[in-house]
Amino acid sequence: MSAPPRLRKAARVMGKTLTFREAGPEDAAFILSLRTDPEKSRYLSATPADVAAQRAWLTRYAVADDQAYFIIDYQGAPVGTVRLYDAQEHSFCWGSWILAVGRPQHAAMESALMVYAYALDHLGFTAAHFDVRKGNERVWQFHERFGARRVAAGLFIHPGPGRHQRIPASLCPVSTRWRHGRVAGVINQLIPHSNRS
Repeated sequence: MSAPPRLRKAARVMGKTLTFREAGPEDAAFILSLRTDPEKSRYLSATPADVAAQRAWLTRYAVADDQAYFIIDYQGAPVGTVRLYDAQEHSFCWGSWILAVGRPQHAAMESALMVYAYALDHLGFTAAHFDVRKGNERVWQFHERFGARRVAAGLFIHPGPGRHQRIPASLCPVSTRWRHGRVAGVINQLIPHSNRS
């Protein structure tokens, strides 16, 4: 059996219209604005409204090698966040997925496809797991449409390769297809992190 993949940071992951760029201390105010928004943070762990603390967390993240935290940009402006973490054998967890008010309508779908394309195709993971808080039905349904299944209260797993074709074609942009457990046509360019292999 092959060695489990590991999470690696990327400076940029460019999709069709969105770009993931690595989060840094300069993004603290934007991240805090999302995490402390009463509607958006309803299902998140509590975050104090302290920009200095958020900046300090991002500074610690910059030297960590067990996660990848991205700002989601659209036309050069930040519209959300997403984080990949908690690698367990061949499965990765993703969360901290928050999209700002006023983001493009397709941002949820494209960013989710980009997460899977980066983790499955570029990092080599074969499955995903994630925790969706009780009551967050819209997010439960979103993940279930991608083929995830609930395995415990709030805990989901995505079954991995060979099951990706279960994603209905109606959910994928015309240029995106699931082929042989890979996400084709989602990432246009990947710029590796300068300090990582």
